[in-house]
Amino acid sequence: MCGIFGKLFFEKTNIEERDYKDCLETLNHRGPDDTGFYVDENIILGSKRLAIIDLSETGHMPMSNEDGRFWIVFNGEIYNFLELRKGLEKRHKFKSRTDTEVLLHLYEEKGIDCLKYLRGMFAFAIWDKKEKVLFLARDRVGKKPLKYYFNEKFFIFASELKAILKDKEVKKEIDWGAIDEYLTYQYVPHPKTGFKNIFKLEPAHYLLITLDGKIKKERYWNLDFSQKLDLSENEWIEAIEEKLRESVKLRLISDVPLGAHLSGGIDSSMVVAFMAQEIKEPVKTFSIGFKEKEYDETKYARLVAQKYGTDHHELIVDPNAIEILPKLVYHYEEPYADPSALPTWYLCQMTKNYITVALNGDGGDENFAGYDRYNAFKIYL
Repeated sequence: MCGIFGKLFFEKTNIEERDYKDCLETLNHRGPDDTGFYVDENIILGSKRLAIIDLSETGHMPMSNEDGRFWIVFNGEIYNFLELRKGLEKRHKFKSRTDTEVLLHLYEEKGIDCLKYLRGMFAFAIWDKKEKVLFLARDRVGKKPLKYYFNEKFFIFASELKAILKDKEVKKEIDWGAIDEYLTYQYVPHPKTGFKNIFKLEPAHYLLITLDGKIKKERYWNLDFSQKLDLSENEWIEAIEEKLRESVKLRLISDVPLGAHLSGGIDSSMVVAFMAQEIKEPVKTFSIGFKEKEYDETKYARLVAQKYGTDHHELIVDPNAIEILPKLVYHYEEPYADPSALPTWYLCQMTKNYITVALNGDGGDENFAGYDRYNAFKIYL
């Protein structure tokens, strides 16, 4: 992941990089490989880069197109960037191998419609120096975060709240309505964050901000349930396997070490199986276990690791919630009540010692009705 930051003033002002160094440094953990700023008459953009594709200096951000009109800061991965690049190379001169530059040139040609062509997880901002328009967008399911605040003088955005709150001009007030929703749902729904007037951009939405202070927010994608498929069970099996296999394959494009979080459940086990069939060397897999047998599932993860010959790593933890609570609060930022945050923290700590990118089975239960509550819904519908 990378960290992005920016501030747009609605009137010309004297912008100094040093005034925003502290804001960007709050995102150091997101991007340890490179730091960059871009300053124009009304705007400053900042980036903390975690290099995944093209580890060279040519991937430096903020990045511009050939004539310097468009500038981008980007967090995420565009999985179909190689396919998109083929269609752009005839009309653009690329200086890097990054998906960032593909996205930049795609916007240069398609404008807002570039979002229709993207497969991936992303949060990005593009500044049009000529038209003085700032464009921000977030991926379809909201995997990458994008927070923002605005008043009559400026608009500020970042990957995390802490970068925005570091700005001395941003008021820090508790949003009690958001706290009420947290106590109801055990998380803070979009667009609230827990702070008054600081919002998170909803998934599948974009923002357009102009120098007159106008802010336009639009949804660019919705799930379409109108198209129904009449398939046999075997046809469904083939279709789902094909989609899952392709999805895993696209996520294996990387110039840094990658692996998988393996719980031993159906979702992560299937991801590891497809990875093992695509990668020549053993897949690096990582599992967390517990001393309490009723909660420990490492035996299932071990079976999958043995079947696919992975380079398997396990850690048996005795979670100390009091010890790591300050770290969880700092990184989660918003009120959050899912106890899985504890084992996830330990799992990621172990994983980062071996790899940079980790695939997992998150989202499988939501897509394939894996939770018990879905059976309850079916009864009452």
